[in-house]
Amino acid sequence: MTRQKPTDFAYMLSKFLSTYLTGQRNYSKNTVLSYRDAFKILLVYLKDEKGIAAEKITLNSFNGDLIIEFIMWLKESRKSSVSTCNQRLGAIHAFFDFVQGEMPEMLAVCQDVMHVKMMKAPQAAINYLSLDGIHALLSMPDTRFKSGRRDAMMLSLMYDTGARVQEIADMTVGDVRFTSPATVRLYGKGSKARIVPLLKQMEDLLQIYLKDLPQQPTQESTTPLFLNRANEPFTRSGITYILKKYANEARSTYPGLIPAKISPHCLRHSKAMHLLQGDVNLIYIRDFLGHTKVKTTEIYAKADSAAKRKAIEKGSLLKNPVQFPSWKNPVQFPSWLEDEGLTQWLRDFGK
Repeated sequence: MTRQKPTDFAYMLSKFLSTYLTGQRNYSKNTVLSYRDAFKILLVYLKDEKGIAAEKITLNSFNGDLIIEFIMWLKESRKSSVSTCNQRLGAIHAFFDFVQGEMPEMLAVCQDVMHVKMMKAPQAAINYLSLDGIHALLSMPDTRFKSGRRDAMMLSLMYDTGARVQEIADMTVGDVRFTSPATVRLYGKGSKARIVPLLKQMEDLLQIYLKDLPQQPTQESTTPLFLNRANEPFTRSGITYILKKYANEARSTYPGLIPAKISPHCLRHSKAMHLLQGDVNLIYIRDFLGHTKVKTTEIYAKADSAAKRKAIEKGSLLKNPVQFPSWKNPVQFPSWLEDEGLTQWLRDFGK
């Protein structure tokens, strides 16, 4: 029996997912999986709606109109959000951009597909906590217990470094440096690393927290910084569960301070807004957050206003920084706005 030769589409898609994204572009595993899922759904569409089996698909099967129909099918038949539709289209754009570099003879097809525009979505309001909301949230873990100290440390670090949830999940002990100035190394999208300085109070908390780990690791250790009850690294869903648990407790204790919907990214938004309200330049906030373009960071400037700032000040319920009285060396929860040295460091960052 003669084996069927792979089509040009099958060959290029395999090369795109297995070699180009991971090797040349150094994209993260999650990004590659997201791109793969986009093409899995596209294959379903072509088979069910167009009657084209996977083994019959070629690059010439595609054009701009087909992709537009696919996006509309996602939106109307699968009830996908505008954001999801744009994510799928972004994966398709990236693939055909790759193909046109590898196969110039397919330039016309590639450009026809790449001319399909993203769907315009209404700008969603940024969901973030006031400083009082952050204080309330971080006062919830019971730091008399190891699990409480771990949870307090994880949420504190996620807020104070503006880290994405996956960046926190991937952190190892070796990513922490206590030499002055103390820093943490975060691996963002595309496995791009960035260094974020730590407040002295946060450094003290980490020093105490590390003593709770099962084995005392070295500075070069690849031991995960945060382990769950099974002594395994936290997943994104595990960290989200921890956050929502304490958010529910804080919402009951301090009504009005915690939004109805909260996610780990809400802490990242909160840090960005607080830096902006502390008069830190957008360029430095961009670098702090690991954004590629300052345009991404500009959403915080649009969300901020003098009225909102006054509302935060007027609505202040917690006048003093949160303390962790049961830790061996009681320290206050750090605030960038109260540490002029690190605030100035951030202002000077990148100069």
